Amino acid sequence: MDYVSALLPPVVMAAFFIALVVTIVKSQGGPNKAKEDAAVDAALARADAPRQSGGDAA
Repeated sequence: MDYVSALLPPVVMAAFFIALVVTIVKSQGGPNKAKEDAAVDAALARADAPRQSGGDAA
């Protein structure tokens, strides 16, 4: 029975990892893709704004 207790944690972690990867792959694209892309574009624009305005003062 020691082999069961030794193998259980890696098997459980592998199952969770596979479920995570499947969830990530399934959530790519679809009806929410435009919303996600817009959110990323807005975040990138906010991150670039201080760099663009602050770069002239230096």
